[in-house]
Amino acid sequence: MNHARWKVARDRRMSEGDADASEAEAMRSEIRLAFDLGQAVYDRRTELGISQSELAERARMTQPQISKLELGGTVPTLPLLARLADALDASLNIALDSGTSTVVFTAHAA
Repeated sequence: MNHARWKVARDRRMSEGDADASEAEAMRSEIRLAFDLGQAVYDRRTELGISQSELAERARMTQPQISKLELGGTVPTLPLLARLADALDASLNIALDSGTSTVVFTAHAA
């Protein structure tokens, strides 16, 4: 099935109140959160002027893991988030509200 036909079929199912619609929306919400987190990590890392490899070393991770995280391809555990915040010399603030999210790394005061 080509992309256009898949999209039409998906839109039809969603308009008919398909039970999968709520599941799909929950999945989209999780994906948005992963992308928001990845963008926040990328923004803070570039603000510090460090490479993915350097961040990986600081956070006891590998460079490919950092890359995947920045692209929104993974959802880290709380201990990993704490290591990332420490490696980025920042505190991490995540706000979740009805399907929206805000992820911000705030630099530690000098």
